[in-house]
Order: sequence, then C-alpha cells, then structure tokens
Amino acid sequence: MANYYRRQPKDDFESKVIDIRRTARVVAGGRRFSFRAAVVVGDKKGSVGLGLAKSDDIATAFEKATRQAKKNLLKVKLTKENSIPRQVEAKFNSARVVIKPTKSHGLVAGSSVRTVLSLAGIKGVSAKILSRSKNKLNNARAALKALQQL
Repeated sequence: MANYYRRQPKDDFESKVIDIRRTARVVAGGRRFSFRAAVVVGDKKGSVGLGLAKSDDIATAFEKATRQAKKNLLKVKLTKENSIPRQVEAKFNSARVVIKPTKSHGLVAGSSVRTVLSLAGIKGVSAKILSRSKNKLNNARAALKALQQL
C-alpha cells in the first residue's frame, strides 16, 4: 500500500527557457510541426546544465529538455564571494564568450550567458559575447564551455 503513495524528492533546481523554436517536416499530407525547447537548469550553488529537446507541444518539449539538462549538470568551483577564480574564454561554433571576475559590480552579462551564470549562482563576474552571433543556444553552450575550464 505504501508504494502507491511514494513521494518524489523535492529538488532545488530552477529552470529557465532560453529558446523555443517551431520546426517542421514535410510529409505526404503537408507540413507537420513540432517544437524545440532549450532549457538551462541550476541550483544557484555551483551546478548548472543545458538541455535541448523536441516534442509535438511546448509543455512536453520543456519537460524533456529539463530532464536532459539535469543529466548534463556541470559543477563549477566558486570562490567565497560567489565569483570565479580567474578569467576564462571559450568558443562554441561561431559564439565566443569571455568571463572575468570582478569585485563589486555584481553580475554583468547579456542574453543567455546571464541566464547560465545566474542559475549557476555566480554573482561577481563580468561577461562579454565577443562574436556577432545572436544564436542564444550557441552563446549558452560557449558560456558552459568557459565554466568547464575552471
């Protein structure tokens, strides 16, 4: 009887959607549409992950991407001030990102790089996207690749 009422453990992960796209494939009757969701998951204590999934509706694409992100968690070493120990730079496809530790400015970053850093719990950094790439997914992956170097 107790197995029916098993509770799921409460996880302390926050998730944020950085990109939702509608994709289409051509079949005999016309086009069939599905959705692709890119989700960043973090616990604000140094763990952050990125997930990407497709489904026929947005809600299930979001759930699948969240599960995928939790499987791909990256543990980041933080300093006592919730910053990073040194400057890092990374490139993913055409996206280039530089992340520098700062003393008193808080989190200064743009677009999806800001989402990745805030969900990782990083506060005292300044980040800059050096490329002209507007692709949110590649910018987020470049930020994760930079954090992986720590």
